[in-house]
Amino acid sequence: MYKEHKVFTPPASDAILWRYMDFTKFVSLLEKQALFFARADKLGDPFEGSLTKVNEAVRSMSLKDQLSDEQFRTITQVITEGTKNLTRWTLINCWHENAHESEAMWKLYARETDGITIKTDFNSLKNSFTCSENIFIGSVNYVDYDSHFIPEGNAFYPYLHKRKSFEHESEIRAIVQEVPISDLRGDFPQDICDIGKYYEIDLPVLIQEVVVAPFAPDWFLELVKSVTVRYNFEFPVEKSALADNPTWG
Repeated sequence: MYKEHKVFTPPASDAILWRYMDFTKFVSLLEKQALFFARADKLGDPFEGSLTKVNEAVRSMSLKDQLSDEQFRTITQVITEGTKNLTRWTLINCWHENAHESEAMWKLYARETDGITIKTDFNSLKNSFTCSENIFIGSVNYVDYDSHFIPEGNAFYPYLHKRKSFEHESEIRAIVQEVPISDLRGDFPQDICDIGKYYEIDLPVLIQEVVVAPFAPDWFLELVKSVTVRYNFEFPVEKSALADNPTWG
């Protein structure tokens, strides 16, 4: 279920959100009636869950004068290993905030001929979760990793920050952390899943509209409609507005 958290900044309740995907992922969504949360270390960004050069410099200044070289190396190693391993236990589901469709998002995360995007709003997203696990949702902050200090003191902070290069994503993240506490004292051997986990949702609450890729053929639009009906859902299924014809006069 959705839960508020002090380090998360949620969007406005009526903020429009989109999730772009291919057709097979859409069918999986209908079949499982659950959203897939990927392990942070499987998202493809090597900086996922990391801190910045400023964090490293501040830590060095605050600790080095108080500790021996060996103690400093030991603490640095523990922090580094803990931060890296947390990516294995942090699960993320990503949405794009935008009042309109995004051509860039079609190209990046779906396909312009046979992709799907789900349209919803933040209020519907947060109310759709029916799972027992705590789901936290908030906006991503895009910062310069050479000059910005990411707040510390909470394990969620690194996952609410990304590099400026990703600012076009305008990302809203739903995050779950399932840390195997018993392993924190050892060699971090346990993974909670291979690539991610599904968390149950109420699809009629979540989905306001299903939008089919702008250059999809008519048969694909009809296929999406028929599959939706076959799973006993009545979501509106429409062709992308990017496929509209221009007006010349």
